Amino acid sequence: MSVQNITSRSGVNHVVETIGDGAPLVLIHSLGTNMSIWDDVISHLPQGLKILRYDLRGHGQSDVPEPPYSMGAYVSDAEDILETCGIRDAVVVGLSVGGKIAQGLAVKRLDMIRAVVLSNTAARTGTPAQWKSRIEDVEKHGLSSLADATMERWFSKDFRKNPEKVAYWRSQFLKTKAKGYIGCCNAVAGADFYSSTSGLRLPALGIAASEDSATPPDLVRETTDLIPGSKFHLLRRAGHLPCVEKPAEYADIVTQFLRDVGHI
Repeated sequence: MSVQNITSRSGVNHVVETIGDGAPLVLIHSLGTNMSIWDDVISHLPQGLKILRYDLRGHGQSDVPEPPYSMGAYVSDAEDILETCGIRDAVVVGLSVGGKIAQGLAVKRLDMIRAVVLSNTAARTGTPAQWKSRIEDVEKHGLSSLADATMERWFSKDFRKNPEKVAYWRSQFLKTKAKGYIGCCNAVAGADFYSSTSGLRLPALGIAASEDSATPPDLVRETTDLIPGSKFHLLRRAGHLPCVEKPAEYADIVTQFLRDVGHI
C-alpha cells in the first residue's frame, strides 16, 4: 500500500492511497464520508488490481478550501490525481457524488476510463432549493443537525438495529468539516449530467439499493439507462451506502462486472 499527497492544478492537496498492482480500479466516495467507506469492499476484491482511492476536497484528510465548490472542480481533481498516478484504462466506481464525478470524468477524459460503475447516484439529485435549505441548516446549526436524518438515508432498518455500527458512522460523518460539506453540497446542487451522460458510449453498471431514500432505485436506473448497453443491479435490504452494509455482496457485483468487461 502507498499513501501520497497529490496537489491538483487548483492547488488543493488530496490524500491518495494505492493498493496492489495490475488493472486500475478507482473508488470515489460519497458526500460526508471519506475513503474508508471502501475498506471492507477492498478486502473482498480479487488480486490483480491496482486500487486507487482518495479523499475528496473538503473531506477526510484532504484540503478543505473555502466553499462553494463546483462539480467541474471535483472532476478536474480526479483527472489530476489519475494523471499524476499514471492511470489509464481504469474502471471507476463512484458512489453518490462519486458517481457524478465518474460521469463527468468519463465525459471529459474517455481516454482514461474504460468503464464506470454508477452506484447510488444520479445525473441530477434533488433541487437547488433543497440543497440551499440543507446548506443553511449546516451554516446555522452545524452538521449535528443533519446527523440523525443522514443515518436514516445511509442505512437500512436492519443495519440501524446495531447501535454501535451506527454510532461509528455517525462519528465519521461528524468528522467532516462543515465548510467541506457545504462546498460539496454547492457542487451537487449545480450538477446536471443528463445531456452529457446520455452521450457516453462505454460499459456501465448501475448499482442501487432497495432502502436508499437519497437516490432511489428508479432514479439510479434512469441515469444508468442513459448509457446504451448498460447493466443494472439492485441490492436488497440496504441503504445509500451498500458498500458499508453489504461489502462482500457489493464486491462480488463489481468483480463480476470487471470480468464481464475483460478488466480482470
